[in-house]
Amino acid sequence: MTSPRERMVVSAAMLIRERGAHPTAIADVLEHSGAPRGSAYHYFPGGRTQLLCEAVDYAADFMATRLAKASSSLACLDELFGFYRKELLRSDFRAGCPVVAVAVESGDPAKPEQSKPLIDRAAAAFARWRDVIAQRLVADGVAADSAALAMLLLSGFEGALVVARATRDLEPLDAVHAQLRSVLTAHIAPPR
Repeated sequence: MTSPRERMVVSAAMLIRERGAHPTAIADVLEHSGAPRGSAYHYFPGGRTQLLCEAVDYAADFMATRLAKASSSLACLDELFGFYRKELLRSDFRAGCPVVAVAVESGDPAKPEQSKPLIDRAAAAFARWRDVIAQRLVADGVAADSAALAMLLLSGFEGALVVARATRDLEPLDAVHAQLRSVLTAHIAPPR
């Protein structure tokens, strides 16, 4: 059984991925998680910024764990696209990447004390995912350019996810998945 604190972090990540960071208020997180009203500031003395940072960390851990379990680079790519394909359909195209939502919405120059920790957490999440993908590539024999190829795969995925949500259509996700799969297959194919 998870604690109210853990439920709040997971709820925050889920709400951010569907609504965005700005519209996700602590009251929404409390309602979604079923946590007691007074628990928010008890568990998160840093307030909303701390809660959002921990939601980004949760999302980073969740996806890094899923990607690390993949048996190959292609399986890693298929897991990333397959998971979000299902989530888009399940959520009527609302479920995007909570890390992207935080990264895009956390640039308020008037509030650097709130923006910087969130941007830093989002950057760390992307770096972690890139590294997991790069490690998978190296294990498959793609030593040269593994970091650059991992960044291409991750950036292509995130862009396709955003376009799929905006157009409410799986075609961008499916098209980019197929193209990235071709690129990846060419890199891991044995030399002739």
